[in-house]
Amino acid sequence: MALKIKVGPALLTISRGHSLLVSDPDGQIRWPGSGGFFVWDTRMVSAWAIFANGEPWELLSSGAITHFAAQVFLTNRAIATEEGEIAARTLLLQLGRSIAEGALHEDIDITNHGRAPAHFNLEIAIRCDFADLLEVKAGRIVRRGRITTNWSAARTELTTDYRNRDFRRTLTVTRRRNLSTCVFANGRISFDVALAPAETWHTCLEYSVFDGRHRYSPPQECIDEAPRSRLIEPLVEWRNTVMKIETENADFQSLYDQAIEDMAALRLPVSGTHHLEFVPAAGIPWFFTLFGRDSLIAALQNALVYPDFARGALDVLGRLQARAQDDYRDAEPGKIPHEMRYGELAHFRRVPHTPYYGTADATPLYLIVLHTAWRCTGDLALVERHLDTAERCLEWIAQYGDRDGDGFQEYQTRSPAGYENQGWKDAGDAVVDPDGNPVKGPKATCELQGYVYDAWRRMAEIYDALGRNEQARALRAKAAALYRRFNEVFWDEESGFYAFCLDGEKRKILTVASNPGHLLWSRIVPAERAGRVAARLLQKDMWSGWGIRTLSSDNPAYNPFSYQCGSVWPHDNGIIALGLRQYGFAAEAARIAEALVHAGSFFTAYQMPELYAGVDRTLSKFPVLYPDANVPQAWAAGSVFFLLQALIGFDPDAPHGRLVIDPFLPQWLPSLRLRDLRLGRQVFDLSFWRDGEQTRFAVTRGDAAAVVRRGEGRP
Repeated sequence: MALKIKVGPALLTISRGHSLLVSDPDGQIRWPGSGGFFVWDTRMVSAWAIFANGEPWELLSSGAITHFAAQVFLTNRAIATEEGEIAARTLLLQLGRSIAEGALHEDIDITNHGRAPAHFNLEIAIRCDFADLLEVKAGRIVRRGRITTNWSAARTELTTDYRNRDFRRTLTVTRRRNLSTCVFANGRISFDVALAPAETWHTCLEYSVFDGRHRYSPPQECIDEAPRSRLIEPLVEWRNTVMKIETENADFQSLYDQAIEDMAALRLPVSGTHHLEFVPAAGIPWFFTLFGRDSLIAALQNALVYPDFARGALDVLGRLQARAQDDYRDAEPGKIPHEMRYGELAHFRRVPHTPYYGTADATPLYLIVLHTAWRCTGDLALVERHLDTAERCLEWIAQYGDRDGDGFQEYQTRSPAGYENQGWKDAGDAVVDPDGNPVKGPKATCELQGYVYDAWRRMAEIYDALGRNEQARALRAKAAALYRRFNEVFWDEESGFYAFCLDGEKRKILTVASNPGHLLWSRIVPAERAGRVAARLLQKDMWSGWGIRTLSSDNPAYNPFSYQCGSVWPHDNGIIALGLRQYGFAAEAARIAEALVHAGSFFTAYQMPELYAGVDRTLSKFPVLYPDANVPQAWAAGSVFFLLQALIGFDPDAPHGRLVIDPFLPQWLPSLRLRDLRLGRQVFDLSFWRDGEQTRFAVTRGDAAAVVRRGEGRP
């Protein structure tokens, strides 16, 4: 059997709520570096190290046991002591950590496996820089304010306080469950440890945070109790509620199961909603916050897995919808936000993320998610609750999204701190012309037009359901006009492909990129052109073998190791696969699915990363990870769910009490079983299997008459 290579970031990460711990695999946080204990975008611990008589410990193994708890196993080097040398690898140190909102519980257990007593000084060095996460990400940290430290010998408690005017953060580290001598000196908490042979020494350190208003308490349970404690209850409830799958393909099964765990890890508690735990952060470590585009796409991906995911995104983003124009934040009335931050830079408005509105696609995506949520749940009251928000979105699309009144959506920042690019490819260098040069001026990217076309058609269907037929007709007329004009202006007959965008002078930019693949998902492509679009996306310059590249390898700006100029993004490929399936290209969609599943099988713990390099599969036998990719990442994990939607032809119709499907299982996925698929108030179990070249299905739980193959009995 060939050696199975695993690719992944060399980090140990746990998270819960708005709290995140990123360490090296040995549990240490090395400074300078990007690791740390972060709470609400502030790094509370910037360095952490552990020693025995000044000697570092050596890693045996480590790993996360849940998304909020991890174990690290270390052993000693030879340690010189007054009583003699402690032989190497005779001490076992177990470091256990469990995280809660704003707090951390740390267990230290040391067992003497030697034949002689061991007596040494255990030292834990902790530093706090209280840096803003955005500055940590950029690698440019500016020291502000004042840091003070106080040690209470009576309480064996270390308090480090940061103040900059009215911004305050405080970290308190308290020793628990141990009576050994404990002191603080030279920046280290020190314990006097004496162990007889086979004896174990234990202590807990509890890290609590005060953010100037709230004090967060750490978990009381030790690490061995965490999987059985109240901390696990939300995760168990999540696992029990979401849809489960069973398949003979072990890689697909593992990717799906890990995606479920990753979505659980990324849930954020956002105050003021009825669905706090179901608003996903974009990704760990750098995007561990609310993102408009990412949360909405994650909600669409989870339509099959947990349709109520959309409720939290609609509630929270609707509440943050812009009410006035604010050029610094790129805000305009009706616009859905892009990104929210809570650290010192946001507090003092040194960055516009309070929230920042520099996204052109979140507003139409909000409408698409509202329609999808209704189709999955049949809950018209949900639509009515968000209708005012939706209509403000429609007004923004018409008034601000179309900046010059030409019928197309354009974007351009008004902020000195704003983003140059405001589609999903939002890197500063992501939108280039065929010569590899940056496109200038307000940009009308092709996929924005597709999103708006789709949003108008979906809102027309909602208006029909509400009995507002005049508004429905008006939106369908606008959608039809956009369809005609878009296909006249953006189509290039010679290449058989759509323009990447229009530049500031309304010139067609005929760069070959993945964005036109989203047009298939939006259904703005005429049927007679869909095959040419599909074929162009799968040509060698775009098809890496691990998925479709973001940019053609023939473009001078192509770099397989760039962020969005030649890399492969799983969510991008998932959207394209879903679009291909909608036009009947089942084999092509399955080809993309196979490539992503095969790539995913190489990643550590089957965690699909935000992106990976666009190197050719024939040149590299395993995918190459982008060095700063977020893992886990919401829409990367959710890409597996989009692939599943494409494979079964998922088309929910809860308002009519029906689930419409059109299954196509490729040879590499001969059978598939779905359990706890929810549609409105109905719950289904479905089985799919290949029968020759055909795919059969059976309803093993639920009303079989409510599940129909596309084209058979749909109203």
